[in-house]
Amino acid sequence: MPITSPVKTSEVECLLRLFHSLVERANVRLNNSGLDRNAFRAILHSIFGMTDDMLMNRVFFAFDKDNDNCIKAKEWVKGLSVFLRGTFEEKLKFCFEVYYLNGDGYISREEIFDMLKNSLCQQSSEEESDEGIKELVDITLKKMDYDNDGKISFADFEKAVKEERLLLEVFGPCLPEAKNCIDFEALAFRHILTSSF
Repeated sequence: MPITSPVKTSEVECLLRLFHSLVERANVRLNNSGLDRNAFRAILHSIFGMTDDMLMNRVFFAFDKDNDNCIKAKEWVKGLSVFLRGTFEEKLKFCFEVYYLNGDGYISREEIFDMLKNSLCQQSSEEESDEGIKELVDITLKKMDYDNDGKISFADFEKAVKEERLLLEVFGPCLPEAKNCIDFEALAFRHILTSSF
């Protein structure tokens, strides 16, 4: 995993400038000071190459810390700093937040089932049976539920992912690929490069 460095002040300024530009474009029909879910999902799709509707919605809610259904400037910068330069621990926490939605701090058997069903139905042409998905849920819980309580806590998730890093995005891709991050940084931070000469 590449060494990450925190977002610099000049880069935060660029992210804010980009944010305000995107809000201005999106707010032709909206009357708020942030990005709504549709505008944010369009950004996730066009800039970061995300295509899974369920996961894009979950990423939106992970960015939207105050739960007002709008990504504000501070949430944009904080979320993108994890996307672009987050430490392994920050990305671990972010993925866990994406995967549990009901606010109880656990990834339940039902959430695992829904995410795996969503992921498998998109990746296969034939319908996966619910029984097969239930078996995968059981296998997942055996692998990740260390305290055997039938759900995955953050401690369970952290331990499993630290033992096997491939499990970080086990329930679907919720972090952008490195190439998309590099492309985004080139776009977002080009002002810094041109103004430093």
